[in-house]
Amino acid sequence: MPDILIAILAILFVLGVAINIHEFGHFAVARLFGMRVEAYSFFGLGPRLFGFKVGHTDYRVSAIPLGAYVKLYGDDGAGPLEAKDSNSEPVPESELYELRPRWQKFFVMVGGPAMNILLALAIPFTLGMMYGVPTNPAPIVGYVKPDGAAAKAGVVAGDRIVKFDGMENPSWDRVQDDALLVPDKEVPMTVERGGQRVDLTIVPTRVTQNGQSGGFLDMSADAGQEPVVVGSIDSSMPAAESGLKPGDWITSVNGKAIRNSQEMKTLVGEAKDQPIVLSVTRGNEQLELTTRAVQKDNDWLIGIRFDLSLLDNREPVGVIGAAAYAVDQNMRVLRLTGKALGQVGTGERAARDTVSGPIGIAQVIVNTVFSAGFMGLLSILMLISLSLGIMNLLPIPMLDGGQIMVLGIEKVLSWFGKTLSIVARERIQMTGLAIVLLLMVTVIFFDVSRLLGK
Repeated sequence: MPDILIAILAILFVLGVAINIHEFGHFAVARLFGMRVEAYSFFGLGPRLFGFKVGHTDYRVSAIPLGAYVKLYGDDGAGPLEAKDSNSEPVPESELYELRPRWQKFFVMVGGPAMNILLALAIPFTLGMMYGVPTNPAPIVGYVKPDGAAAKAGVVAGDRIVKFDGMENPSWDRVQDDALLVPDKEVPMTVERGGQRVDLTIVPTRVTQNGQSGGFLDMSADAGQEPVVVGSIDSSMPAAESGLKPGDWITSVNGKAIRNSQEMKTLVGEAKDQPIVLSVTRGNEQLELTTRAVQKDNDWLIGIRFDLSLLDNREPVGVIGAAAYAVDQNMRVLRLTGKALGQVGTGERAARDTVSGPIGIAQVIVNTVFSAGFMGLLSILMLISLSLGIMNLLPIPMLDGGQIMVLGIEKVLSWFGKTLSIVARERIQMTGLAIVLLLMVTVIFFDVSRLLGK
């Protein structure tokens, strides 16, 4: 399949599912309350291109490929309440959205964001039930990249991180997450080494991808005992000349037994360009092969990739474990997002490096499908669905949160025997439209400026 077609299908899948599950939430709640739905455009806005009708609802594809929408009878704003369907049949008042109690309108508005949040929870929950949940390693350093951020800070393999950026006893995931948001900034950390606590300062390395910058510590957690098996060999690197073959099990480097691939990488880095003797098990044979390393991207490499299929990095869990994992993953995204936006508000972080529009989102989706395949797309779908659900709850007119805000205003006015006028509603809607358009123009500007590298 051509790459361009894969890219298009990936974008349609992620955005189509995230947007349609949102609109389905509105549709399902409205139908549950017996409200009549005039149209459900599951692809596009604006004029109808084609579709089919079931009952009173026109399921359609629309001309402008920007989202989807559900149109309820009686939800016309300034339109007459005496709505007619396409057959000019009078619509019973009981089926009109506008005449329903506010609590029902509230649930219709909440239905969309709620479905997005449920989808964001359902993805990691299902994966956890099917494949188990990833093990979160202890905050013990297993490998330090030569000349990387951790090496410059004085971190060595075997250190246990007991404090990072003010947080006591952080998990390994928490350390990595917090580093992402502080590239090029000094971060205090404390490690436990030989029974002693050592205070260090680390500066996460800035890495920019798709115009977004993040901080990386250039170290990895201790993997414990795991097989070190050759998966593939780079024909242009020294390992190809040594006689190594895919499937070889490496047991020691220069006479030192290794527990995992991290220890091998450490020993190879220490040897640098000197001869490296590998003890290898190949079937029933025990071999000793000699190779050497070459420096590439500030790292010493011999040119092999490890076979990760033999590693069991997930543990099976039940319903409660999978549910806890799903909540944890979503809370992790919300915490990182909230902290990043807070940094924008305080001027610590540029908005351009934090917020993505449709172009930036499409870039991420395309890069993900080519690097991680369909499973990678599920993670992006979780993130986008959660973001869509939360963003729509903001009290901005035109968004669901804005509609809920208007319902609240109407309720307060009703206590004083007053109502919100049609003119006031129109002004609120126009204000909301202006805010949404301004936000859209801003994020697209950010996307374009990142593409142009400015």
